[in-house]
Amino acid sequence: MRKMIYLDHAATTPVDPSVFAAMTPFLTEKFGNPSSVHSFGREVRAAIDEARDSIASTIGASSSEIYFTSGGTEADNLAILGAARANRAKGDHIIISAIEHHAVLEACEHLMEEGFRVSYLPVNRDGLVDPNDVTAAINKDTILVSVMHVNNEIGVIEPISAIGRIARENGALFHTDAVQSFGVLPIDVDRLNVDLLSASAHKIYGPKGSGFLYVRTGVRIQPLQFGGSQERERRPGTENVAGIVGLRAAAELAVSQLDTAPTRLAALRDRLIDGIFNRIPGAHLNGHRELRAPGNANISFEGVEGESLLLNLDLEGIAASSGSACSAGSLAPSHVLTALGLPHELAQGSLRLTVGRGTTEEDIDTVIDSLESIINRLRG
Repeated sequence: MRKMIYLDHAATTPVDPSVFAAMTPFLTEKFGNPSSVHSFGREVRAAIDEARDSIASTIGASSSEIYFTSGGTEADNLAILGAARANRAKGDHIIISAIEHHAVLEACEHLMEEGFRVSYLPVNRDGLVDPNDVTAAINKDTILVSVMHVNNEIGVIEPISAIGRIARENGALFHTDAVQSFGVLPIDVDRLNVDLLSASAHKIYGPKGSGFLYVRTGVRIQPLQFGGSQERERRPGTENVAGIVGLRAAAELAVSQLDTAPTRLAALRDRLIDGIFNRIPGAHLNGHRELRAPGNANISFEGVEGESLLLNLDLEGIAASSGSACSAGSLAPSHVLTALGLPHELAQGSLRLTVGRGTTEEDIDTVIDSLESIINRLRG
């Protein structure tokens, strides 16, 4: 039986068996409502409190600064909408990069309908924001800057520490979407000069439907929903206890492997990139060669269409992506790749291949062989 090869870990990851084991009791016998005062409620409340403490420690925060959400999209929305609305008396200007996730882009579009002004920072051919452009764009009315830590499509690591410092020096809050970096790269919110940080569980072998927003002490945000006192009234609603426990287990496991996992993933990524460049002419790497997430390879191929590549790879048992899973199915080229300056045809011929814990060197070699055969056939 042919082995299926999964190279779409930036879209989602399988739940790790140890994470599933940690969650299972909270889907069965430990079912109490955390807001109940009886023993059933107190038991699961303790689990949430312990998870909050643990997750805070992984990013150098205090437990009171962690707010659980349903994932990265909700965390981004709560950060952008909540911070902008709470600080409108100070100004109405927001700065984001042109390659943000749609959870940030569309939240800002919504704020523009409310009268806020949004400036979009360009990126260079490697996908990097220039901190000098932040300095040029920021002004006395700027209340919020948002630049993602690692781009979800091209894997580029942005200079967020420098950007956060500029925001702070100018009295603006700084938010980063860390969905693709949490548990993958070391994170310290003080060293990164971050005021708000979004993260998700299902990118790091945890469950879907669970994430968190870090909010630095003293930062004001307005809630997006109402009807309960949970999460200190910033995110009301009965907590997803099993998801929170799973987020904790996944985060602890990921952070425990930070000394070894990135090196292994980067070696596999480089084997993939080098193999493609050596075997397939007309291949172009999207994003900086070194300043990128260890598992991400985003490559455009001349003379082929990305969707055709995906379908043919899938027929051979290989799962990949043409970009963000949140924009899959769109006929328009990726806004990230067009921001890099790629022509329409090359942007449409892109493939995102992201390796993970279960990926082997043999898998990489199989993918390279398949890609060479498929591209030669499509070009023919």
